[in-house]
Amino acid sequence: MDSQTFNPASDIDGVSEQQKREIQSQSRPSAALIHETIRAEGESELERRWWAILISGPAAGLSMGLSLIVQGEFHAFVSDEATRRLFAPLGYTAGFLVVVLGRQQLFTENTLTPILPLLHHRDLATLVRVARLWFLVLAANIIGTWAVGTALAHTDIFEPRIVGAFVELGHRTIEGSFASTFVRAVFAGWLIALMMWLLPAVRGAGAHIIVVMTYLVALGEFSHIIAGSVDCAFLVQSGKASFGDYVGVFFVPTLLGNIVGGTTLVALLNYGQVAAELEGGAS
Repeated sequence: MDSQTFNPASDIDGVSEQQKREIQSQSRPSAALIHETIRAEGESELERRWWAILISGPAAGLSMGLSLIVQGEFHAFVSDEATRRLFAPLGYTAGFLVVVLGRQQLFTENTLTPILPLLHHRDLATLVRVARLWFLVLAANIIGTWAVGTALAHTDIFEPRIVGAFVELGHRTIEGSFASTFVRAVFAGWLIALMMWLLPAVRGAGAHIIVVMTYLVALGEFSHIIAGSVDCAFLVQSGKASFGDYVGVFFVPTLLGNIVGGTTLVALLNYGQVAAELEGGAS
């Protein structure tokens, strides 16, 4: 791609080179630059060794347990219902902060980053690599979520009212119909993929974007396949739900909705806004 695409000061007459550099440093990255940054990351993810994914993936699942733990603590100790409704979702952001800033492998990130190389190459080989990455990351994440859910269910490190908060939060993953869970998951997939799209543009403010976007997921009670898996696995291990509930009521509609939200609403639509520019720069 032509470097002029990424230099907002290059076409300004009557300014010095130093002023052009200052203008460029203060300008927001273009949509095309963000796209190419994420695509480069996606290419890197597709090249990762399977064993590296299977190490990082469970770590992300374990880290997502922090979302249930911290949100449950806030939920248990804030007595006013209105305040709890607004404040407790802040705890949900904890797991995402650790996973994203720690560069651990999270499935819903991968509904965006490897899709851009697929849209670029449009070949069977890339599709197979994307499917392989998705399967390995999802399986590894779920292993981690079940490990932490089992630990929370079979230990007594938290007092009863906090455990009660875990149960209440967990029930939200299985209380809706297939259709409503799917729609909530579409919103969650959209917000998380949108978060990943925004991160390259905000430079040093990445933590703020993570907190804001994941807070919105929790506030809207949208369904996230990995965070929700911790909650639902805890319910199953506590005897409050069946494995059939986990698979049929939570897992399937949430997985489908996250994929639709991440790939369609962000990867495809955001790719569409820069496709002409990318193809023009390549010609």
